[in-house]
Amino acid sequence: MKIDAPAPLRLTVSDLPSPLGRIEVILDEAGIIRGLDFGSGLPRIRRRMERLYPGLLLKAGAAPARVSQALVGYFEGDTGALARLDCATAGTRFQEHVWTALCDIPPGVTRSYLDIALQVASPQAVRAVGLANGSNPVSLLIPCHRVIGQSGALTGYAGGLERKAWLLAHEGASPASRTRRHSSAVISQ
Repeated sequence: MKIDAPAPLRLTVSDLPSPLGRIEVILDEAGIIRGLDFGSGLPRIRRRMERLYPGLLLKAGAAPARVSQALVGYFEGDTGALARLDCATAGTRFQEHVWTALCDIPPGVTRSYLDIALQVASPQAVRAVGLANGSNPVSLLIPCHRVIGQSGALTGYAGGLERKAWLLAHEGASPASRTRRHSSAVISQ
């Protein structure tokens, strides 16, 4: 669950295995997840942590059992397991709105960037939604992989399109799983 939290005093980084390669989890002293990404996104997530929390070094450490158990549960088929973990994102106001909208997408459903732009009341901000989606510091927890192109095509994912396709299939998403969250009155505005 995405929460507001004060700036951390220290950060711990843990490597955890997954069927899609290693996952790096960055937690603060309270056990709140500040970063989570697959191996290919590690430089990106580390740069983000340095920018958000200057002067805080990432120290290696073991992830709490609840974090590793939630990840194992998710990959074993409990698509709700990750919702039990707390994360803090420290994004801009717009990013936070987009990330909140992403959290509303249930497993097995996809939405387009336009759908998200409409949901955050910024229908002209489709590209900005894409940028916010790509800046998500806690992939999987904030399910940016559930956002696809308007045509239904898989588009950008920091973890790689192969991982995105795997995650969507794992969650039971099909090409017909894209549902509009908004009424036609909102869409026509």
